[in-house]
Amino acid sequence: MAFVQWRRFNFFDKETLQDPVFEKLKELTVTATASGRGQLILGDSDGNLHFMDRQLQLTSFKAYVVTVTHLYQLKQHNILVSVGQDDDGVNPLIKVWNLDKVDKSGNIMCSRIVRAVPDNKPVSVSTLAVNENLNHMAVGFQDGSVILFKGDVTRDRHSKSKVVHKASSGITGLAFKNSGRTVIIFICTASNVLSLHLSLKDKDQKIDIEQHGCDLGCSVMTDQTQDYQFVIGRQDAVYFYQPDGRGPCLAFEGDKIKLYWFRGYLVVVGKESKLMARASAIGSQMSEKNIVTVYDIQNKLIAFSAPMPEVIDVVCEWGCLYILTNDRKMYILQEKDTQTKLDILFRKNLYQLAIDLAKVQQYDEEGLVDIFRQYGDHLYSKGDHDGAIQQYIKTIGRLEASYVIRKFLDAQRIHNLTAYLQALHKAQKATEDHTTLLLNCYTKLKDVQKLDEFIMTKDREVDFDVETAIKVCRQAGYFSHALFLAENHHQHTLYLKIQLEDNTDYSKSLEYIAKLEFQEAEKNMKKYGKILVNEMPEQTTEFLKKLCTDYKPSNKPLVDQDTLEGSIPRIDRSNAEEYIHIFVNNPAKLTEFLEHMIRVQPGSSSLLSDTLLQLYLNELSQIKQGKEKGSSVGEAKIEIERKMLDLLQSDNAEYDMYQALVLCQMNNFKAGILYLYEKAGLYQQILQYHMDHDSYIHVIETCKRFGGFEHNLWTQALAYFARKEEDCKPQMIEVLTQIDKMNLLPLLLILQTLAHNSSTSLGVIKDFITRRLQQENDLIAEDQRLIKQYSDETEKMRTQIEDLKTKATIFQVTKCAICNHPLELPSVHFLCQHSYHQHCFESYAENERECPACMPENRKLIDIIRAQEQSRDSHEQFHHLLERNHDTFSVVADYFGRGLFNKVTLLTDSTR
Repeated sequence: MAFVQWRRFNFFDKETLQDPVFEKLKELTVTATASGRGQLILGDSDGNLHFMDRQLQLTSFKAYVVTVTHLYQLKQHNILVSVGQDDDGVNPLIKVWNLDKVDKSGNIMCSRIVRAVPDNKPVSVSTLAVNENLNHMAVGFQDGSVILFKGDVTRDRHSKSKVVHKASSGITGLAFKNSGRTVIIFICTASNVLSLHLSLKDKDQKIDIEQHGCDLGCSVMTDQTQDYQFVIGRQDAVYFYQPDGRGPCLAFEGDKIKLYWFRGYLVVVGKESKLMARASAIGSQMSEKNIVTVYDIQNKLIAFSAPMPEVIDVVCEWGCLYILTNDRKMYILQEKDTQTKLDILFRKNLYQLAIDLAKVQQYDEEGLVDIFRQYGDHLYSKGDHDGAIQQYIKTIGRLEASYVIRKFLDAQRIHNLTAYLQALHKAQKATEDHTTLLLNCYTKLKDVQKLDEFIMTKDREVDFDVETAIKVCRQAGYFSHALFLAENHHQHTLYLKIQLEDNTDYSKSLEYIAKLEFQEAEKNMKKYGKILVNEMPEQTTEFLKKLCTDYKPSNKPLVDQDTLEGSIPRIDRSNAEEYIHIFVNNPAKLTEFLEHMIRVQPGSSSLLSDTLLQLYLNELSQIKQGKEKGSSVGEAKIEIERKMLDLLQSDNAEYDMYQALVLCQMNNFKAGILYLYEKAGLYQQILQYHMDHDSYIHVIETCKRFGGFEHNLWTQALAYFARKEEDCKPQMIEVLTQIDKMNLLPLLLILQTLAHNSSTSLGVIKDFITRRLQQENDLIAEDQRLIKQYSDETEKMRTQIEDLKTKATIFQVTKCAICNHPLELPSVHFLCQHSYHQHCFESYAENERECPACMPENRKLIDIIRAQEQSRDSHEQFHHLLERNHDTFSVVADYFGRGLFNKVTLLTDSTR
């Protein structure tokens, strides 16, 4: 890069040190300088070392007898290494000073003194370098020799020295670089540059880098910002070197006198091309001026450049450059703060350079964002909208997005707005409004490719709100994109809305639901099932059967790994009754669905059976209406009635019996009504149904079937036939025969009942009356016989009792009534002529006052007597309360509830 292409700036403030302390230094002839550890160090021609701290306090002591030629201050240790002479002539002496310690005299302690003599030849030292690890020190000489001291440089013990290089010309530069465990020393002469790799086993490796060198003082080592490169300056350019070869070069023309490195800057002291007269007492004597230039290598700019009197040396400390010149003055170059430098660049609209500078200075993020914003505003004002949007993109996350969006809402700048919104989404800083705006931009531009890139990308995570994107795509008519997003991001409800409402693709909707997990499939079928049943009744009904039986997603195997390993499979099924409403417009498919569910799931909810029965009845009603119009419906009617009866009789169907009965009655389904009456035990209702329909045969059959369960059916049948005026002689005879057989009614009630029928002749009941009178006569005779028998027995018992009271009883029983063995003493005898062994009696008798053989019969008689007494008491108490109580109805109701009136009273028409 040519020198003229680098912009010049004044990033340093120049001032002259006017402190009285420095006035003392004007009398000195400075021969060497160093800096570090918070102080400036000057060596003079009289062998003195002068230390200046930040408060410009000066301390001095005598270090050498003759002169000081070189100084080196370590950065990480408070160690100073100096080279000078204690004797006249050429006899260089190296001294190592520990600045933290003082000797007995109060002077800084010298920890090591060693002579620098290569091959025992007195040669002047040209350059000095010390490694920061304190294990290596290199000294270069004017004859081209380099002596390396290994070991602790602060002590003589365990330290060795040897000549590691011999050149044909004097050494002009030395520098150490540490690379891991490897130590590299750069060696420079006027004619070449080489690197020496030092190893622990004294097998050093020497690499010739380039056959061009530099003058004394024109080499320096960079810091970590430039990866510790070795820099040399020649007239044509400045060159950078790595241990294995040359790196970049910068074409800075002009004679270089000295090179320095200061906080990422390369400081070059060069010769001015013209002579200037000094305004001093020198008069007409001419002196050459030097140019001090500070290069910002990373940002490629000149941070400072100014002519100065001949420069003796430059030292760096406290963030400033101290330039010592030949006119006995010290100039200070103080770097301006970052904001001041940025302001300079802003005034010149050099925003990109300002950004680079801020990054190098490790500016905070908010500061960088402000620069990006200003740069974007500048480009926007110039009409460079593409460049402006690139700068605004860098502000995402800090600058309010609306600030940028408002600038590019114009339709002509929609491309720039799109780019910004894309970046906003990539940074995951977009809101729903931003997503909506970006998608609207795509749709306005009709940029399907960009829309595809933004939406239809499976391999990356989305950086936008999915629901918003789906909504915008739907509104713009990009249904395929909306479906893609909904399917990939499991927005099942939105997917189905698009397919059903926008695409009307019912088949894909049902296929999609079939792939969902059970909970999602159930929820969406409840929501969209009605539409699907209307459009695809067959497929939807089949799917609902699976959903309510044993659901498995269609994209998963029927048998999973857990089942194969022996675990109990989980059965997911939905409640069928929750889907009845979706078949509102398709009763035929609802009938099919309910029939299937009742068949495969015994004990299902009663709502299923009730609904199915109602569907059958509605269909039956429609068939009847068709019959009235003359259509042939015989077979269909029979089939429906068969299905209804099968449903009612099915063990799988759980239905509400009374609701089913109401439905059958409302639709006059005879078979169902009669079955439900029978199932509920309502035999009187069955009889009443046949009587209402004047079905004589069924009346008799009903009485025959259920008369054994409910005897009064025959009495009701008798009252029914008695009210009929037509000839019912066969039925009447049958009823009377059964009443007579079961003795259900007294003759008088029967005659009263038949008296209401004017068509009933005496011949019909002649045989019945004769037979009944004969039976009653037989009963009277039997009763009279029993009375006489009981009277005789009672008289006999009284006689026996009297005999027992007045006469002795002789016990002639010879055998035990229990074991049937001959009696032996001791024995037990009862007046009933039963005798027992005492041990048999004690084993079997419940108490000693009752005969074990007579006890069962006696107990029965006692129970009968007690029952008669209780019955007598009840009747007597009833009549007593009835006579005394004013509320006679309550008394009757109370005893009726106790079962006192257990005889059925027949109600005839006259008594109703």
